[in-house]
Amino acid sequence: MVTIKDLEAFFGDGWNRHDVDVLMTFMSDDCVFESTAGPEVCGTRYTGRERVGEAFARVFKIFPDAKFGDAHHFVAGNRGVSEWIFSGTTADGKKVEVNGCDIFTFQSGKIAVKSSYFKNRTA
Repeated sequence: MVTIKDLEAFFGDGWNRHDVDVLMTFMSDDCVFESTAGPEVCGTRYTGRERVGEAFARVFKIFPDAKFGDAHHFVAGNRGVSEWIFSGTTADGKKVEVNGCDIFTFQSGKIAVKSSYFKNRTA
């Protein structure tokens, strides 16, 4: 069973340390990541450990200083939510700071689906 403490480690030890290997220890073998943007109604859907890991690594490439701050986590059975403030700077110097959340589906003590959402701020 995934706990709030697990989600705290997922964000603190994985996302905020930019450690894809740690992030992937929380993901199931058949995991799915639905990103915040893309051509599909869900954003862009990445399926399977290899594609999900590549998508996570891409976040760090786009935002080398990516950080998820002020996180709050909720778990209810096989579902969970994490609310956070994402901040980062792109390689060309564009700063981003937005409220966002992840909606999770858990399976066998791992994250099976991570669906991400965040506010779209105007310049």
